[in-house]
Amino acid sequence: MPWRAPVSSLNILLSSLVWRQDHNGFSHQDPGFIDLVTNKSPSVTRIYLPPDANCLLSVADHCLRSTDYVNVIVSDKQMHLQYLTIDEAVKHCTKGIGIWDWASNDDRGVEPDFPDVIMACGGDVPTMESLAATAILREECPELKVRFINVVDLYKLMSPKDHPHGLSDRDFDTLFTRDKPVIFNFHGYPWLIHKLTYARSNQERIHVRGYKEEGNINTPLELAIRNQIDRFNLVIDVIDRVPCLGSAAAHIKERMKDAIIENLDYAFENGNDKDELTHWKWPYERES
Repeated sequence: MPWRAPVSSLNILLSSLVWRQDHNGFSHQDPGFIDLVTNKSPSVTRIYLPPDANCLLSVADHCLRSTDYVNVIVSDKQMHLQYLTIDEAVKHCTKGIGIWDWASNDDRGVEPDFPDVIMACGGDVPTMESLAATAILREECPELKVRFINVVDLYKLMSPKDHPHGLSDRDFDTLFTRDKPVIFNFHGYPWLIHKLTYARSNQERIHVRGYKEEGNINTPLELAIRNQIDRFNLVIDVIDRVPCLGSAAAHIKERMKDAIIENLDYAFENGNDKDELTHWKWPYERES
């Protein structure tokens, strides 16, 4: 075969207008491009969903240095919270997927770490809502052991037999366990996550929230609620799927339902979200 020089990668930056659509309404609500890319050759395509600005810098640096790939980066054009330092972001993006210890509470020191539920996410807005749901759970159910996982490299979810970036089954089960419920909050259509993880152990325990063709010109939280990727619906999902909760968390579930109604009414009447939700920040101190 004749020698062929490497060519520069095609780098595609998608603005996640699905969740921050401004005045564009339904015309800018279609994350199906990601689904399309996953149908192409695994030897060529890469998809990255950086959760904050430092992760975006790390991913962009990697993609601009790469050759012979089609790199898709999904990032919002609006301001977002910053979760990781640049050094942390480089490590996280290099792995492509990982546990955020500071958001988790399943690490109980020298004892084995057996979480009750896995909160997973991919994409900037879904990450914020998953973090907010985790904060609610830690306040309302302090004994519940939550493991928080963020996905930057979407292909990490696939089997290595199907994509070179895929995690081994052993590594996947180490992160997600083999039997605990997984509440996955995703930027795009939810069935894509099921497609990527179909070969994993006990796939039916992976419950995915994502875009469901709901909403038009809405406030950010209102749009999230209508597609059920918001913090309140995620908490309800955890209550419904963790055996030790159920009826024991009935009062919490009712408060989440009330919060959904209150915030939808507020958005309809005021045209924006409540300040405490618009300016929400992670409420716990990060350990150094």
